[in-house]
Amino acid sequence: MIDLHFVPTPNGHKISIMMEEVGLPYTVKAYDMLAGDHLKPEYRAINPNARLPAIVDLAPADGGEPFAVFETGAILEYLAEKTGQFIPTDLRGRSLCQQWLAWQISGFGPSHGQAHHFIRYAPLGQDYGVARYRNEAERLLHVLDRRLGEAEYLAGDYSIADMATWPWVRATRAIELSLEPFANVRRWFDAIGQRPGVQRGTSITNAPNLSSLRPQLNEQQWSNLFGENMLASARDA
Repeated sequence: MIDLHFVPTPNGHKISIMMEEVGLPYTVKAYDMLAGDHLKPEYRAINPNARLPAIVDLAPADGGEPFAVFETGAILEYLAEKTGQFIPTDLRGRSLCQQWLAWQISGFGPSHGQAHHFIRYAPLGQDYGVARYRNEAERLLHVLDRRLGEAEYLAGDYSIADMATWPWVRATRAIELSLEPFANVRRWFDAIGQRPGVQRGTSITNAPNLSSLRPQLNEQQWSNLFGENMLASARDA
């Protein structure tokens, strides 16, 4: 019913977790971003931003043609609406879920992503970028910890806001941010990690594996991820 265009990043695992949690049938369409699969016209027709993941709903609720959805927050909300799962129905709960989802996609995820870039990928010696984004990544963990001292999950009950945030907390080990000072985050992280849907969703992998602390990219691979090839795919589309 759903095609999941996927790489095994924290953003990709947001959606594979959701797919497993809601129980919709889906097919993984694996991409090699180092080879530039995400820059091909066929994928840009699905996601004009040429980022992964994205989904194509082959049986949308309106009965129409297959429908593509890109951006992880939009995908999570779309799937929650489609299935009636993991988003509260009451006004306050729904708003809390949307607020924390917005917090993740606009702040927590991008700041942690920039920390990963400067610590793991950028040429050595980028001291300002490393300090700027590592500090912001840590600050946002404090925000998360404070919230999880008030509630069991971000919106009260387990929801798409938690699914969006959990994979990026899981990735803090790659930027050597310890969860030891964050007791509430650790309680929440461990509880979510025991969910069978989360375990199945994070077991989905494909090549290449960029889990090493300092991936080594050749010139072409760098260009496909961060450089001229990525720019050209938008400019020349």
